[in-house]
Amino acid sequence: MLEKQNLLGLPQSKLNKFFEDLGEKPYRTKQIMQWIYHQGASNFDEMHNLSKDLRQKLLTIATLELPNVVTQNHASDGVIKWVIELGENNHIETVYIPEKDRGTLCISSQVGCALACTFCSTGFQGFNRNLKSHEIIAQVLIAHNYLVAKGKRISNVVFMGMGEPMLNEGAVYDTCDLLLDDWAFGLSRRRVTISSSGVVPALYRMADTTSVSLAISLHAPDDELRDVLVPINKKYPIKQLMEACQYYLDAGTQERHILFEYVMLDGVNDSEVHARKLAKLLQGVSAKVNLIPFNPFPETQYKTSKAVTINQFQDILFKSGIRTTTRRTRGEDVDAACGQLAGKVQDKSRRNVRRH
Repeated sequence: MLEKQNLLGLPQSKLNKFFEDLGEKPYRTKQIMQWIYHQGASNFDEMHNLSKDLRQKLLTIATLELPNVVTQNHASDGVIKWVIELGENNHIETVYIPEKDRGTLCISSQVGCALACTFCSTGFQGFNRNLKSHEIIAQVLIAHNYLVAKGKRISNVVFMGMGEPMLNEGAVYDTCDLLLDDWAFGLSRRRVTISSSGVVPALYRMADTTSVSLAISLHAPDDELRDVLVPINKKYPIKQLMEACQYYLDAGTQERHILFEYVMLDGVNDSEVHARKLAKLLQGVSAKVNLIPFNPFPETQYKTSKAVTINQFQDILFKSGIRTTTRRTRGEDVDAACGQLAGKVQDKSRRNVRRH
């Protein structure tokens, strides 16, 4: 028996092809997208402007199935974390962060992560598989359906949850298409951000494929330290990464900027020397730096930088003309803060076996 096609996650171009193969007119794409993303329809029977024959056909060959939410945790600061089950004992996590003028949804792109950044809880879980586009957009739909009922909204979506988005390009680009599409979520390109640890070849492709914003998980200003904190740096060192970043900035017709994320680790990467090296590295780049106080998790060897150290680090960047903000830790009491997302992963990388 053929597996049913999940129509969630199919952007306009792929839905057009789907209906074309059924002998249907292109306008069916707009109809069904608006039912799913604007009307919140969860089954084909609700779609009364589709013919009965088409609805019956769709019931036999397609689905709009959302994965199961295992838990929905509410932090004291308003952050919400969903733990979503994907079968085979795998779970991912999705986090909503409310602020006065925005509501940001942090979504996952993989079950676990293969990059093993040493300060990240997800990296300690190992890696199982890439998410399909319908599993990525499902996170947005689950959060959207809940939040709309509460009078809240998603204004920004960031690929900063579990996984490295640039190792799952196809599904991530399809999701971005839907996030930007007026028939779906209609977000502006500046309000959708892909965060990457630096998969250099994929960054060049991203620059030519999608217009969404880019964030780089940098975390160190030189190769020696970054090799330890972000091991993919051994394959794609900082010089190559910065060349790819400049290519992204120069691509397209609209002005682009890059957010460089820098987790603050006590006594590791937070000295004045590190700050000056970082300022020199980013001089002349259309960039903003986001300093992230480290969020501890049980297996970690690191500690959070002291507040005074973070302030001194930020001052050095400011005085060098680098736009800099310090991220406020949110959702820590439900393990929803940056670097704490771990889900539940049936590890296929055997990283935990190698570690012990």
